[in-house]
Amino acid sequence: MRKFAAVLLLLSAAVSGCNQSPRNGASPSQTDDANRQVQVKQTAPQKKEITDSRAVADRLEQIASSIPNVEGANCVVFGNTAVVGIDVPQDMDRAKVGTIKLSVAEALKKDPYGVDALVTADMDLGERLRKVRDGVRNGRGVNSFAQEMAAIIGRIVPQLPRDVDSNQTNRPQNANPQVPDNNS
Repeated sequence: MRKFAAVLLLLSAAVSGCNQSPRNGASPSQTDDANRQVQVKQTAPQKKEITDSRAVADRLEQIASSIPNVEGANCVVFGNTAVVGIDVPQDMDRAKVGTIKLSVAEALKKDPYGVDALVTADMDLGERLRKVRDGVRNGRGVNSFAQEMAAIIGRIVPQLPRDVDSNQTNRPQNANPQVPDNNS
């Protein structure tokens, strides 16, 4: 019984020692937090306005191609957005492709024009980007490829639930709001 009382006494002393408040009665959050300001320095490069899209595309292709195991790169600049398609060996496993894609993204992040570039290693998208790039370099304006670029960007950028507009007026008329039954 004495041991039980001694353990209980030590336990209550430890708990009360961890729960001390300031002696003047003020809570620490009221006095300390009001006088404290947090200052953060911008560490990521700021995206620059793209004025010469061909020079930017060439520069980003060169950066992407410099990464080991990247056999080639195609870049299309559409407005102020760059899409970079990389070619990797066909027999490479998916995890390694993801690592290479991440390496390209990290290299592009250091460049002010590549900081927000979209990177894909998808073979189909890479071929579509190559056709758009070749068309632009042969004198066709990138605006003639606007629909193609929208489709490419739509396949690369994921749909995030927080970005979905909850406004019911944009729903198609034949949309069924009920969840389909998977048991049938």
